Amino acid sequence: MTSPTQAPEQPRTHEPHPYIGGRDAALRALTAWRTERPGAPRVVILTGSPGTGCSRLLTGFLMLCDPEYRKGLDLDALDPATVPPDLPAPAVPGVAGLTAAQTLWLLADHYGLSATRTADIFPELGQLPLSGRPVTIVVADVDRAGPVRGTGEPARVVRDALKPLAAVESLRLLADVPREFAVELAEGLPPGVAQIIDLDAPEWADPEGLVLQAEALLNPQFGAPELPFTTEPDARRALAEMIARSAGDGAGSRLTVHLAVQSILMHPEGFDPADASQLPDSVGEVLDLHAQRLGVHPRALRQILAPLALAEGDGLPVHLLTPLASAVAGRDISEDMAQGMLLVAPFIRPVERAGEGIPEDERTLLGLPHPGIGEAVRAGIPDIPGAQTRIAMELLEAVPDQDWGKAGAYVRDDIAGHTLEAGLLPRLLTDPGLFAHADPVRLRAAVEAVPPEQLGAPARTYLRTAPLLTRTQAPALLRAALLETAFVEDGLPEYAAVLRRLVPELPWHTLWSAPVAGVDAVTVGTLPPSAAASDSAAETAPLAVAVCTVPQGTPGSSPLQADDPKAPALLVQDLATGSVIDADPTRVLRPSDDERATGPLGFSRGADYVRVWHRGEQKGDEKIVTALISATPFTGTDLSPDGILVVATESGVKALRIRPAQPYATTARRSVPDPRAAEPEPEPAQAPEPQPAAAQAPQAPGPDAHPTA
Repeated sequence: MTSPTQAPEQPRTHEPHPYIGGRDAALRALTAWRTERPGAPRVVILTGSPGTGCSRLLTGFLMLCDPEYRKGLDLDALDPATVPPDLPAPAVPGVAGLTAAQTLWLLADHYGLSATRTADIFPELGQLPLSGRPVTIVVADVDRAGPVRGTGEPARVVRDALKPLAAVESLRLLADVPREFAVELAEGLPPGVAQIIDLDAPEWADPEGLVLQAEALLNPQFGAPELPFTTEPDARRALAEMIARSAGDGAGSRLTVHLAVQSILMHPEGFDPADASQLPDSVGEVLDLHAQRLGVHPRALRQILAPLALAEGDGLPVHLLTPLASAVAGRDISEDMAQGMLLVAPFIRPVERAGEGIPEDERTLLGLPHPGIGEAVRAGIPDIPGAQTRIAMELLEAVPDQDWGKAGAYVRDDIAGHTLEAGLLPRLLTDPGLFAHADPVRLRAAVEAVPPEQLGAPARTYLRTAPLLTRTQAPALLRAALLETAFVEDGLPEYAAVLRRLVPELPWHTLWSAPVAGVDAVTVGTLPPSAAASDSAAETAPLAVAVCTVPQGTPGSSPLQADDPKAPALLVQDLATGSVIDADPTRVLRPSDDERATGPLGFSRGADYVRVWHRGEQKGDEKIVTALISATPFTGTDLSPDGILVVATESGVKALRIRPAQPYATTARRSVPDPRAAEPEPEPAQAPEPQPAAAQAPQAPGPDAHPTA
């Protein structure tokens, strides 16, 4: 690992970068990396405390790396040592909100790789330069990785994505990572290959850039109000120098300067530019000084911001801020909220969302403009699990009639993140309605962060099914249907019954599932009354059955060739219940081609999906009824004339009544009942509610949009 050196200070003869306004030493190092100068590192690791300006520096540098954006910059006015050569733009996967696997598949898509496993991506990237195609990758905002904040995804991005990328000798990598991972990322690389640029370190200090930032923020030419210390150049410069000096060159300085100026300009009454005690030295002190200048106790401002500091995603819907802040504070803070935007404006960022399906009360989100503000607020919360517990309780109260289908998007999709940090998520993972309606990417990430031994049976079923839900990006109705089947497969029929009650429009009801291994084919048919044992001599109707081709020796099966141990066997099961029937498989009557062709439903099958469609009066009028998808390939499929779909995979066979199934005349004994008329099934015990604790780059596919290693 090389140690950076800084050239002796020289009089400025060039203009500062128009976006960064400084950081020349760091820009020179990044430019050397981009230019591939002799002795320049192949891997550069950019780090620093939240607010030191890593993201801003990287954004400004990428402006110089983009061939189109460069055309709008006066490059001749900049220091030539800070201007990289005009090369094709590097790959810049956006990591914010993504997993390590998603990040790697973004790169695979960008470069058009043929990899089918994440492990194959690295060697394929290493082969690209042989074709004359350079591989230069810039990874920003690793600290924001992961769909749920508390799952530790930044560490996985570093260990599972960045370290293997850095080890590819033909690849050049620039990554912005949290300080705790910087040394780990560089470890194991040969000397001179990696360089760490820590913006908190003295050698990368930029005091003049800090002054320029404050001075620009105070300048009416850039939007500041006209005040005595903003309109007069000398006064403006003097105040900028004081603010920069107070903020220092260390942790949070860029953010501290920005927030300090915003606070002063939004409420200049009583501010004395000559009084250094009114200037902050950290983000936390900005919060406290701002509240004091408005005559509010600092604790009140922090309590208002606490839900935003603990929030998931882009922020909270406006209507949730007051109740959640009151829950965290343990008191009604409506009066504090009456102070209005003057109190919170420097620390809140509204996000307007448009599009169909977004309710009016969720179109505006409130978030924090920088993660460093969240860190400062969280540092002042004495009991974060307790605060998250109170937030979770309030969110549960916001679910209308305890119906997750009626819950707001934030409540439905992000309560898992809050209960995870509260240590209460396992208690929530007994509710099939939540499983069906919550965003599967976020819920899966939260559930995977829970120690396996803390998960109950329904949560384990969800975790087994979640990769299929995220890979296919299934809508809520299909998620509920797939989970209904999964609960039956795992011997949890009571949870499947709850889903049938909560989501009556399910496209199918799972009748039974049997863990029969090695099924090669499946067909439906009927047994004549004399071909199977009967409990009642009065029963003279044929019996609807499913016949599976299985390995010889499968319990209950009949071998096709008893003298050949390698020959397959046939297993006959009651189509209504899945019970094994002791009958001669050769007596089973299969539906004729005419019966199949005239039935109301038909099907088509792919490797891992079965589409069921309703026949029209004329050819071409068919309408898709539903599609069943599977995590493993189907090995057999058939559809009975009265709408019972039987499917098999290498691990088992199951039967589903497709809805809406058309009435079909049949006299089959013990015909499959219509689930809508079935007797109520027992339901799982109500999930206990958590109790309070005592005193962007291209859009990424779902986490499993590609096969994983």
